[in-house]
Amino acid sequence: MARRSFWAWGNASDEPTAEQMKKAAEELAARYKVSLKPVSPPKSSVLSLRKPRITPPSALADICVSDDHDRAVHTYGRSFRDRIRAFNIDFPNPPDVIARPRNEREVEAVLEWCSTSGYAAIPFGGGSSTVAGFEPPEEYDGIVTIDLEGLNQVLEIDAVSRSARIQGGIYGPALESQLRLHGFTMRHYPQSFEFSTLGGWIATRSGGHYATNQTHIDDMVESVRMVTPAGIWESRRLPGSGAGPSPDRIAIGSEGILGIITEAWMRIQARPVFRASAGVTFPTFAAGAEAARHVVQTKLWPGNCRLLDSVEAAAAAGMDGTKSLLLLGFESAEIPQGEFIQHAVKIARDLGGSISDGDIKVSDGSGGRSQGETGRQGAVGAWRDSFLNAPYVKNHQAGLGFVTETMETAVTWDRWPELDREVRAALQESLDRVCGGGTVSCRFTHVYTDGPAPYFTFEGMGRLGAELEMYAEIKQAASDAILASGGTITHHHAVGRLHRPWYDQQRPDLFAQSLKVVKRTLDPNGVLNPGLLIDA
Repeated sequence: MARRSFWAWGNASDEPTAEQMKKAAEELAARYKVSLKPVSPPKSSVLSLRKPRITPPSALADICVSDDHDRAVHTYGRSFRDRIRAFNIDFPNPPDVIARPRNEREVEAVLEWCSTSGYAAIPFGGGSSTVAGFEPPEEYDGIVTIDLEGLNQVLEIDAVSRSARIQGGIYGPALESQLRLHGFTMRHYPQSFEFSTLGGWIATRSGGHYATNQTHIDDMVESVRMVTPAGIWESRRLPGSGAGPSPDRIAIGSEGILGIITEAWMRIQARPVFRASAGVTFPTFAAGAEAARHVVQTKLWPGNCRLLDSVEAAAAAGMDGTKSLLLLGFESAEIPQGEFIQHAVKIARDLGGSISDGDIKVSDGSGGRSQGETGRQGAVGAWRDSFLNAPYVKNHQAGLGFVTETMETAVTWDRWPELDREVRAALQESLDRVCGGGTVSCRFTHVYTDGPAPYFTFEGMGRLGAELEMYAEIKQAASDAILASGGTITHHHAVGRLHRPWYDQQRPDLFAQSLKVVKRTLDPNGVLNPGLLIDA
């Protein structure tokens, strides 16, 4: 594995240079008409963390480390608040030990050590959480982060059933590379794909590549195997079952409080060769939303059906800031997609959308291009590149007092106009109050027949040293508005520590009590990721 950055998105080699950070300061200063002093990125040589309070047993010593850089990497995720704290070398409660088991037996041994000693055991996938999903709890005398990167193989492929047995610690790129050797793909591409793992996707109910139909990792899970302090939890591998509540549904979304996901049988597919895409513009975001609703309710199931408001379209797709953009895309390994894109575009046009025939891109599946270049050209390609590069751009803006973050939710179509209005208003009012102004934008990341999954972005110029307090006030106002408008506190970012106050309001109390019983059964000493989903 490449050396990870202890504060920035990506590897240490991806950290911005002083010149890049200077340029970011100049751009923000011009945008907000303020004076900003350029800063330089912090170096790991300045790290001086609390000394480890525990020592692993001799049988586990060769898979455990306690150096400052590694412990810093495993303290925070990569949300706005995480990056600011790490950038400022603020690590009051790092893990004491990082354990990297190489097989399931060693996972069991580490978990047994933690459980019998009363040490917090924190499962760690790729470290890309934006909701404090693996941040160490404060009330434990010892904290062991269990990094699953050693469990990184596709173990078995069933080509007949189109499924694969895959270890939980495998990162997205490695998973796809190993499947590609056999002509398959899983087609699950969250924005964190490069720095997230299969086990992490399952534990957090990750949202991936598909904007319709198979939107979540849930839809791709055939069975799950977890190591728990009470033993092995493994569901039977089946295409479907009506035999009581699904054991998989207990593991999916459990966020590391019940067990450590070591393996899963996952549904896979042949690699797509037929593709079609189009970018349709609309005079308003509301008009584009209506088109997205009609497209998805016809059950054409486009792989891409993402709507960008005028602010997002200008920033990410190079448009002029006056129109919204609906991105449509279809793909298949077996069936040409030209007819499907034409149907979707007709629906969009009938509802006020604009696109020329020459801007509809269709790949004929033979390696040629039958109607223009496919994929990364024009507004669609510009958006894709911007989407993948966005987390790296945020690295350049750290340490300047700039406050920016994203919030995602889902809501039924009948409540969507109210939620859009109320959340935008809450964000803009709090930005005006806290930052003296700022920008709010929105896009649809996923679209269902009964509602969209909107993704809000806010930014404003804050005060250096007060960014976290300012961010918390804005986050509180918008989160309250989301729940009051009938939305969910998270569609695909998970709950973690950050969303617990609103998750407690969203889920039924009896469900929480039931989950506590499951927790006591599987983790009787309460050491696994304490404080997530339910009280420790």
